[in-house]
Amino acid sequence: MRIELRVCQHCLEGDHGNERRTEVINDMVACAERIREHKDVIDLEEVVIRKVTETDPGKPESLPVVSATIQDDQIVLNDLQLVTEGPDGNMLIYVDPQDIMTVLAGNVDEISKAVHEDVTVDLSSTSAEMISEADLGARGPNADEP
Repeated sequence: MRIELRVCQHCLEGDHGNERRTEVINDMVACAERIREHKDVIDLEEVVIRKVTETDPGKPESLPVVSATIQDDQIVLNDLQLVTEGPDGNMLIYVDPQDIMTVLAGNVDEISKAVHEDVTVDLSSTSAEMISEADLGARGPNADEP
């Protein structure tokens, strides 16, 4: 099993002036780094963090998947994505920041259950809120009804 996080280097460094996005992307990278440190605990072979710029050709480092959108009749590669590859070879791609943050934080949580040391990542309030508001589907349909 492998995961690859792709982030915009400029967003990571705060060059685009969007403080909330910078916080979240830094949190994603911190989580991915923590996962990489303990990858064997959750049976991951590889954890890649790919930092891209506008001059980057867009080639993934490990997992051969790149998401794109269409803007002004042009195909634009997404500069933020998380790709996971399962033991069966199936790949999942996440492009929504809330989904990416939730998946990464979930992996850190799984690691914390298996090791005796503190592996928590200090998340920004923005990321913490994103995770707490994630609809994980655990409640099931009509969960709010008596």
